[in-house]
Amino acid sequence: MKYKVVLIEDNVPLREGFAEVIKATESFELTNCYDNCEEAIDRLQYDNADIFLMDIELPGIDGVEGTRLIKKALPKANIIMVTVFENSDIVFEALCAGASGYLTKNISPDELIGALNESVSGGAPMSIKIAKMVVSSFQRQPSKIELSPREKEVLSQLVKGNTYDSIADQLFISKNTIKFHLKNIYIKLQVNSNIEAVQKANKENLI
Repeated sequence: MKYKVVLIEDNVPLREGFAEVIKATESFELTNCYDNCEEAIDRLQYDNADIFLMDIELPGIDGVEGTRLIKKALPKANIIMVTVFENSDIVFEALCAGASGYLTKNISPDELIGALNESVSGGAPMSIKIAKMVVSSFQRQPSKIELSPREKEVLSQLVKGNTYDSIADQLFISKNTIKFHLKNIYIKLQVNSNIEAVQKANKENLI
């Protein structure tokens, strides 16, 4: 049994090149080619494809919105974005829309076939450059933990190695108030000691 592939790409030479590569494989068959999402979406049930190779910058419905609509109709479909864009925001937008892979248009025929095989095997094919971008973007994501201004002040004082008495004097609050703030900090950071709180705060870039 061959996996059915639909190609959605408005660049004619690229579309024809990808089509030839897919037709030459033993495991995949090219069910249809489209130069826009609207027509591809209208024929989803007819094509019943396993994989969609999707351009992002398309006339009318773009690839990201097209991906979202296709995944809504065919949740099990694999959608691989094939694009010239190497922008982390666009990458994440496409992945959040349901794309299962992200490749750049300068991939070789062997890389394209490898991506198709990886996709049907449950993987998430990405070019090395895109994968590095995704990892880097994850590392730059801001912390979801939110501390109040006063909690940050108390934590900053702890980082400096100040005692409760010293913190109380500098912030003009009582030791009991400090303990109250620390209790909330422990809960938010999911820690059990001042040392753990300081380490977690540094790791999460909270102070």
